[in-house]
Amino acid sequence: MGKSDKYTISLKSLNEGTHTYTYTLGADFFGEIEPSEIEKGEVNVHLTLKRTGNTFELHFGIKGYIVIPCDRCLDDMELPVDTEDTLYVKFGEAYSEESDNLIVVPENEGSINLAWYMYECIALTIPLMHTHPEGMCNSEMESLLKAHSAAAAERSDDDEPTDPRWNALKALKENK
Repeated sequence: MGKSDKYTISLKSLNEGTHTYTYTLGADFFGEIEPSEIEKGEVNVHLTLKRTGNTFELHFGIKGYIVIPCDRCLDDMELPVDTEDTLYVKFGEAYSEESDNLIVVPENEGSINLAWYMYECIALTIPLMHTHPEGMCNSEMESLLKAHSAAAAERSDDDEPTDPRWNALKALKENK
């Protein structure tokens, strides 16, 4: 979960007002996160942190690209990332996640490591189905996939016994 101190901010030592931070996340960052679907990439994070008393508003602007495996051919593909998110942090007795975007940090610690939060913001931009644009997949793998899919379809039609109840339903459909 983000072992590096460079993603840790000492909230306790910040003066009231607005503070800005920038991070460039690459293969070293994604390599620290376990487990990670993201292999590498280059993502720039612009963080604006506003302190008001013991509450903090962290606004993230995240832009760049990540490299993930294509669901169709398994070759690496670049996926653009462009997202924004806001996290609220306040001091309390013990660490807790009050909601998706509200975290309580123990006042005696007074710091927060943002590595996991930044990773989650990026990972949430990955669509359920991520494939190369049409015609850009590994052609050899696509050929194997098509051949395997066609052979499986032929076997299922000929080799598997059909439940007789389905035959009755097919007969009803054909009579219409």
